[in-house]
Amino acid sequence: MKKILQLQLDPSEAYDEVQFEKAALQKAGIRPSEDEVFVRQNRRSIDARGRKVRVNVEAEIFIKESPDSRLQIDIDYPQVENAERILIVGAGPAGMFAALRAIELGVKPIIIERGKDVRARRRDLAAINKENIVNPDSNYCFGEGGAGTYSDGKLYTRSKKRGDIRRILEILVRHGATEEILVDAHPHIGTNKLPVVVTKLRETILGSGGEIHFGTRVEDFIIDQSEIKGVITQHGDRILGEGVILATGHSARDIFELLHAKKVLIEPKPFALGVRIEHSQNLIDRIQYHCEVDRGPYLPASSYSLVHQTHFKGKQRGVFSFCMCPGGFIVPAATAPGELVVNGMSPSRRDSRFANSGMVVAVELEDLPEFQKFGPLAAMHFQASVERKAWEMGGKTQVAPAQRMVDFVNKKVSNSLLDTSYQPGLEAVDMSEVLPDFISRRLADAFKAFGQKMRGYFTNESQLIGVESRTSSPVRIPRDRESLEHPEIKGLYPCGEGAGFAGGIVSAAMDGERCAERLITSHIKRTSI
Repeated sequence: MKKILQLQLDPSEAYDEVQFEKAALQKAGIRPSEDEVFVRQNRRSIDARGRKVRVNVEAEIFIKESPDSRLQIDIDYPQVENAERILIVGAGPAGMFAALRAIELGVKPIIIERGKDVRARRRDLAAINKENIVNPDSNYCFGEGGAGTYSDGKLYTRSKKRGDIRRILEILVRHGATEEILVDAHPHIGTNKLPVVVTKLRETILGSGGEIHFGTRVEDFIIDQSEIKGVITQHGDRILGEGVILATGHSARDIFELLHAKKVLIEPKPFALGVRIEHSQNLIDRIQYHCEVDRGPYLPASSYSLVHQTHFKGKQRGVFSFCMCPGGFIVPAATAPGELVVNGMSPSRRDSRFANSGMVVAVELEDLPEFQKFGPLAAMHFQASVERKAWEMGGKTQVAPAQRMVDFVNKKVSNSLLDTSYQPGLEAVDMSEVLPDFISRRLADAFKAFGQKMRGYFTNESQLIGVESRTSSPVRIPRDRESLEHPEIKGLYPCGEGAGFAGGIVSAAMDGERCAERLITSHIKRTSI
């Protein structure tokens, strides 16, 4: 027999296995000594709205019955070495999950990835952190697993209509992620565990007969009579397939430029740009959990989500937190020399003493009149110009420009900066000189408003570190709503974040699966999947 209970627990009961079992059995009226009883959590979420933090838990109790597996989906990956082949450009979440889905459907995926495998990438990440050396093909954005590999591994998404979220999570669990991601309302894997998961995804693809070509950059497309036949690499190799899934991520500017040069339809896309905000994690915990000293031994590092509508020169734009990393680090995410970009990540334990979040302003195309000469690349060139300015203001290395929050609002260069998780270091500057006026003025208004929503958030014990500019792609590669195929180039399937159709690991993975299904249905098996 199985019972399902809805519980509201103290953090110690929710996050301590022994105390949880005791509380659940007591609620169910079952004696702890009773034989053949198994208790587990099915769903868990934190409610910090009241003065006392509670944890909402859906519990399952199995009485004289073996618990069923949390993994409900059985997936078979057949051998496809000699099957018909499709090309996938990019080995991020969209590309890897497109490959896995193709294998399920009996088709051979060939992944072409400009960067290195996860292990080899580490040397290039060390070089950018310690020596300010940016490898344009291997960095925090490019390489196996994409930008998500060395990130917090956040798996929460609102894209419920785009695919089966549970399916994506279960595939990740089958490849090494903890089952906790099936339980937590806002699951994450952690930057220290993601490389293992990504490696196992690769092993499944290769073990089933798929191919992955690392260190292989696409430099041209083979297009004949408005149909893509394959790609040409930097080595001059021609790789052919029955269709191309373009899943290159939001930072592959050379791909956007190549498409534009070949007169393939692309469009400028609104995005968001701002800074990373860094506080001490203890301060955020005290604000969010209403605690006087610290969050205690049971609660996880707290996060926050903020949004404020601002008005500047008659235009309303939102300012919002983005990719909040509790107990995390800020890292240099540039993809080419001569630019400064920051991003955030967290280890699985979220045990850093710092909390950081992107704090960004919505950028619409009408905000960029001087960049309209670049046509569909207008937003991309604007993005690049701000990153170049940040690099110059930081001293033309990966040292990041920074300013304390209250000083920024008061237009005062900070006399000193706080300790930081950002390894290359910080340079005190006037961030309003780094950011365009319509960005900096809106941020200043929003910080004061956020101080009213979260008492203690607006403080000089926090600092802006810039710039956070890779929130999403500044270019959209259009596709048909139903077929997912490019409207002008047959066989081309724009996919994931880089094409403007996803925003995070799970939504990109779901989009990759959908593109693989549509491509195979239209060009190989021609039957409904």
